[in-house]
Amino acid sequence: MPRVQTTRSYSPVKGPGARRAALADSAQPMVPPAFAEAAVTPTAGDLQTSSRTTKLTSGHKFTYAALFVFTLVLYVRPSELTQSPIAASIALVVGVATLVFYLPTQLALEGNLSASLPEVKLIALFAILGVVNIPLAMSPADAWQVFSGVFIRCVVMFVVVVNVVRNTARLKGLLFLALGAAVLLSIGAINEYRYGLATVEGYRVSGRGVGIFGNTNDMALFVVTILPITVALLLASRRKLAKVLYAALAAVMLAAIVLSYSRGAFLGLVVVLIFFAMKLGRRNRSAIIAAIAVLTIALLFLAPGDYGLRLLSIFVPSLDPFQSADTRRGELFRSIFTAIRHPFFGIGMGNYMPQMSLRGIETHNAFTQVAAEMGLAALACYTMFIVSPLRKLGQIVRETFDERGKSGLCYLALGLEASLIAYMVSSFFLSVAYLWYVYYLVGYAVCLRRIYEAETGKSVVVETRKARKRREDAEPLPANSNVGVTA
Repeated sequence: MPRVQTTRSYSPVKGPGARRAALADSAQPMVPPAFAEAAVTPTAGDLQTSSRTTKLTSGHKFTYAALFVFTLVLYVRPSELTQSPIAASIALVVGVATLVFYLPTQLALEGNLSASLPEVKLIALFAILGVVNIPLAMSPADAWQVFSGVFIRCVVMFVVVVNVVRNTARLKGLLFLALGAAVLLSIGAINEYRYGLATVEGYRVSGRGVGIFGNTNDMALFVVTILPITVALLLASRRKLAKVLYAALAAVMLAAIVLSYSRGAFLGLVVVLIFFAMKLGRRNRSAIIAAIAVLTIALLFLAPGDYGLRLLSIFVPSLDPFQSADTRRGELFRSIFTAIRHPFFGIGMGNYMPQMSLRGIETHNAFTQVAAEMGLAALACYTMFIVSPLRKLGQIVRETFDERGKSGLCYLALGLEASLIAYMVSSFFLSVAYLWYVYYLVGYAVCLRRIYEAETGKSVVVETRKARKRREDAEPLPANSNVGVTA
């Protein structure tokens, strides 16, 4: 049989030199052109960048531990469980310890006090406006009390959260802590109703203590913002037992929201359900929305007491025997009028109730609270502070939706997006702009975005609707196309 010689190019071999070259060429691994550029040995710079990223995501170990304890103290509130001076100072001590760990570690890792993030700049500007607001307030003492109380702590801890929580494990740790607090509050509310101890207005369950959960509506706000995160964890879980557990916890929270009789929390709940339906049921949106409408109507009829009448009092104030809806509507319009009269710096943080209210109550609207007390520029900062991460969460959901089963980031982004929406709706009926709720939620959203950017190596850029439509309408290249792809 004749000897056959072959080469990679199937060209005839002429001469011994050409033969040796052909054999050497055939010994090289065949690399497709599309991957030729990727098959490059990492450089020292690449290894250094990877090492720095790992160092950033794993740094702040002691700071995170202190932050976790601080958040736990914030939820448990030991100062309300006992009158001991030690219990009253725990939150302050842990907060100071968190900063003691944070400042030198952050300077050593990144050489600055905080990463230059849009949300950090917005909250810094918001805080600066609060400082300027103090001497110009109708009562500087009241403005200083609000600013130096909870508000500045919210600002500082927000900065700590977005710089410390740099991996999924840490983020889930804080989310599980919030979930546990919401479940305990919900169980307490259910037991209070079961034993006939609901005393607020004669039929509503009460909150816990005098802090962020002391008011029934505030407690319901916290629960309705944690409920979407619970649903996200349910969707992201791959174990049936975990799904059953999260579903049970969500049902407990839903019951607590109903028993609170909070109209703002109910509206936030309905909007969250519609949001999930629009995002997850893309092919059957009409049917899902119809089902939600039917469930909502059924809930109104099956809920205890005069729950349906209380919700209808949003539109028909005469149905509320306590006339609270009509009272709050009057304060809403008065706060808007105050904001128009004082558009630049407002009347001062914490000044609306003692200085302008006709009935000695708050504005019962977080947005008009900021507008009336801090001015329209502060309102713009506050709104952008919420909307900016909200839009970027939506972009993450769009980029990861097709592969949502492989990574839980899509569902977490979806859940946090729904939580922020629930806050925006429910806070339209509550004066909570200077309290912890939104600062932790926005902090979680920023942390998730930074984790996603670190994992993918690209920045989250929000697409316009036109750009997204053009991209979705563009037909992909055929699989067997010979058209070259350039970087």
